[in-house]
Amino acid sequence: MRVEELLAAARAELDRLGPAEAAATQAGGGLLVDIRYAALRERDGLVPGALVVERNELEWRLDPLSEHRAAEATGHDLRVVVICNEGYASSLAAASLRLLGLRHATDLVGGFQAWRAAGLPVCH
Repeated sequence: MRVEELLAAARAELDRLGPAEAAATQAGGGLLVDIRYAALRERDGLVPGALVVERNELEWRLDPLSEHRAAEATGHDLRVVVICNEGYASSLAAASLRLLGLRHATDLVGGFQAWRAAGLPVCH
């Protein structure tokens, strides 16, 4: 399998959200999770209220049954929107979270760059 096929398979399982939909999900109690690495967050800023979890820790921090979970990982029904820089790694990450039972996990189409381009809030 090629990475493009892996990405397509992951996305086929997701109800991906645009920036406005992701903002509405957050406003409705959903959790935005920023998996970008520190240099990108420092350069471009953060989505206010998003939980920052680098990609290599994501499954441990979001699995509600993990002893290493984040306080925000309250249960398998949690609506989680994963954000990367441009919307590629986030698709694979959201698919992984679904395998852990987070059935509402998805990602942001276009990632942080789409969020910012839509004029949604960014903090530094």
